[in-house]
Amino acid sequence: MASNLPMSPKLEQIHGEIRDLFRALANGFQRLDKIKDSTRQSKQLEELTEKMRDCKSLVKEFDRALKDEEPRNSPQVNKQLNDEKQSMIKELNSYVALRKTYMSTLGNKKVELFDMGAGVSGEPTAEENVQVASSMSNQELIDAGTRRMDETDQAIERSKQVVEQTLEVGTQTAANLKGQTDQMGRVVNHLDTIQFSIKKASQLVKEIGRQVATDKCIMAFLFLIVCGVIAIIVVKIVHPNNKDIRDIPGLAPPAQSRKLLYLRNQD
Repeated sequence: MASNLPMSPKLEQIHGEIRDLFRALANGFQRLDKIKDSTRQSKQLEELTEKMRDCKSLVKEFDRALKDEEPRNSPQVNKQLNDEKQSMIKELNSYVALRKTYMSTLGNKKVELFDMGAGVSGEPTAEENVQVASSMSNQELIDAGTRRMDETDQAIERSKQVVEQTLEVGTQTAANLKGQTDQMGRVVNHLDTIQFSIKKASQLVKEIGRQVATDKCIMAFLFLIVCGVIAIIVVKIVHPNNKDIRDIPGLAPPAQSRKLLYLRNQD
């Protein structure tokens, strides 16, 4: 859907770079699940964190370019571009929440706040945490631990929501693909029907052509017979005594001229 948005070349380039980083983050977290060594996991998380920082900078750059072009775009286009920006922010926040979950699992307390509204800021280091913890009471420590667990639970819930959204998108995509496949099947069946009809029509045209040719031959033969009969009749009439021409069956020969003999009576 995002590829169909009306974007300027600058926005399109920034949008493409952000999408490339999202794909790299998705592949990175998938590889992270397969890594068993905690040291390698920490290194992988650092690389993913750097990619998320780059992605955050690009989203801010996208927002600045969008504001510059906002007067030249229609309200509908601005709404679509703002919705796409919010979608990218949500996707980035989901990766940040996923990173926090992995960091909590690894027991690393150095978690950076990665909010789009504020700059990147880090939590106290492990050394500072030790100094702060030594000055806290047991109840304060329990409260701090409870807050940390709540944050972890919230991060897990956000991760679940991302997974559910991904499943919904996958289901919708599968349904669309099934509908397109069924439509393609109907088109193929329709084309087969058309091809069969064309084949039958071609055979019918050939058959009609053969019948017309046969009729023409019969008519020509009948015409020759009639011409021959007419010619014989004409010759028979013109030369009635010609013995070389046989009589036509059913046609009487021409009548012989009669000579009358008159006897003159003698007185």
